[in-house]
Amino acid sequence: MSFLFVALGGALGAVARYAISLIPVKTGFPVLTLITNIIGAVLIGFIVGVTSDKDGISENTVLFWKTGVCGGFTTFSTFSLEAFNLFENKHYATGGIYVILSCGCCILGILCGKKLASFIKP
Repeated sequence: MSFLFVALGGALGAVARYAISLIPVKTGFPVLTLITNIIGAVLIGFIVGVTSDKDGISENTVLFWKTGVCGGFTTFSTFSLEAFNLFENKHYATGGIYVILSCGCCILGILCGKKLASFIKP
């Protein structure tokens, strides 16, 4: 049964990621992937913050949100490919900024998500 919750959450996350990718942005910088990863980091931080003691929250609910939705939504493999392509095409400064912003902002996003969760969790 847990596989069903992960699959349903994964489908929802993938559709949300695809919807974001349709936003028309004209730039050589992979801004939509960066935004998706930051949103995903905040979301997973929030989920971890809300479910940290699992008081009254089923394991299937946690699997749906954390493994399913966040796993289907975040785009680390796409991030990695885009960073590689920037470096391969000798856009070293842009690639470096992209890697630093992605990692730094997403770690900060987890902190923000956990802080947000603390406001709604007694």
